[in-house]
Amino acid sequence: MDFLLLLKAALLGIVEGVTEFIPVSSTGHLILSQDLLGFTGRKENAFIIFIQLGAILAVVWLYRRKFIDVVLNLRREPTARGLVTNLIVATLPAVVIGLPTEKWIESNLFRPIPVGLAFAMGGLAILLIERWCKTPSVQSVDHIPLKKAFGVGLIQVLAILFPGVSRSGATIMGGLALNLSRTAATEFSFFLAIPAMLGASLIKLIKVKDLLSAADIPVFTLGFVVSFLSALMVIRRLLSYVSRRSFVPFAWYRIFFGALILILYWNRSTF
Repeated sequence: MDFLLLLKAALLGIVEGVTEFIPVSSTGHLILSQDLLGFTGRKENAFIIFIQLGAILAVVWLYRRKFIDVVLNLRREPTARGLVTNLIVATLPAVVIGLPTEKWIESNLFRPIPVGLAFAMGGLAILLIERWCKTPSVQSVDHIPLKKAFGVGLIQVLAILFPGVSRSGATIMGGLALNLSRTAATEFSFFLAIPAMLGASLIKLIKVKDLLSAADIPVFTLGFVVSFLSALMVIRRLLSYVSRRSFVPFAWYRIFFGALILILYWNRSTF
């Protein structure tokens, strides 16, 4: 097995796990990382889809007790039914808008310049929301009104239409704009990632299954495990962080990183 290939798989697993659930865009970082590592192509893109499942598994593992309680109490507990209903309703906009536009977006916007612009604009949006967001009216993920859940789902579509916006960034900041508490917005973003990312990843993997062989198992497994472990660490720390601090540092990171991308790629990109 090629050691350099395994190293690339581990690095991309770290990038996915670290960036998936913080508001900095895992897609944007992965597009740029693949470009820098020379890890591009249909099979390589299938690898990226696969390691996203590792990040999703980290959420499922950390919240396994809550999910088990929801399943066991779905029929008799209104709170459990409400959470499931919210996740279904919030996922619908991504399905309705995301599936028909997927091919066009991947062909036209998965490039450094659009990603760099999305990074910078997303950073500005975070600064504005942090400045103007009101006192939260919803403190717990279990008590989010259906209309607000649907609103978060609509805002999530921005991340589908514009690579670099950040799914977690859109849903967390959308939640804050809709007067969810920082913890409620962040946890709902985590939970919403499961149906949104799981469905999209499985559909994409089915389309490219003919490209994969037994020889790919070590590379895919390594990326999956590294993504899972790094996401596990980030999720735990992010919850602790948001209970005490704002997302302003992430905003400035996005702005400076987006500007750097534009500077590096402006003269050698075809937009």
